[in-house]
Amino acid sequence: MFSPEGPTLRELAVQALSSVEHGYDLLAPKFDHTPFRTPDTILDAVASALGPLGPFGDGLDLCCGTGAGLAVLAEVCRGSVTGVDISAGMLEVARQRAGELPGGSRVTLVRGDARALPFAPGSAPAFDLVVSFGAFGHFLPGELPGLFAQVHSVLRPGGRFAFPVVAPARPGTPAYWALLGFDAVMRVRNAVWRPPFVMYYRAFRLADVRRELTHVGFDVETRALPEFGRGPDGSPRCRMVVATRTPAGRQPVSS
Repeated sequence: MFSPEGPTLRELAVQALSSVEHGYDLLAPKFDHTPFRTPDTILDAVASALGPLGPFGDGLDLCCGTGAGLAVLAEVCRGSVTGVDISAGMLEVARQRAGELPGGSRVTLVRGDARALPFAPGSAPAFDLVVSFGAFGHFLPGELPGLFAQVHSVLRPGGRFAFPVVAPARPGTPAYWALLGFDAVMRVRNAVWRPPFVMYYRAFRLADVRRELTHVGFDVETRALPEFGRGPDGSPRCRMVVATRTPAGRQPVSS
């Protein structure tokens, strides 16, 4: 699962016994050499799917980590590109990556919590597009309404919130049991150890996501990412959720 440049088992254990913020500070230098980093195939597919919906003005990568998603925003946004993350260590790696991007001077990195975005309260919405990759397992289901409300508050009317969602593993498959086991271990760890490390792979369910996005004022649609094909039941193996902030005065509609 890990390249030789990735973390050792001991380093992973230390990270897992830390808080989310400190754990990622520790992991940051080697994060891109782990399977936790969003694959380029998904990043490229999202960029391709966003192309026809743009071009966009200013973009935000929510929970940007080491900045892999910044390249997506740099491709589809004509204006500024901003990344926000709670981990200073991850942002330091993202800063190095941003310097290598075409138009890297457009990139601003901000340390902050996605549940309380560090942009001026009461100011005009700042972004036309918000993306996020692989971060939602760090939020409990009860935190989704507040998280989505924060995104809604920083998007201009008509702005989009887009992110990929991989289809859940089919029951009985090795992937299903692996993810079930991982979540079970994390629940036991958080029951007996403080501070908690919130990371659950099976808690982010598409039906719940659609409902909560609609509730805070988004029109919601999903688009199949054809690069990943379809499962045995014909459903897409990977989708992009596109949530559009409704103009003032319009009621949200789920599609």
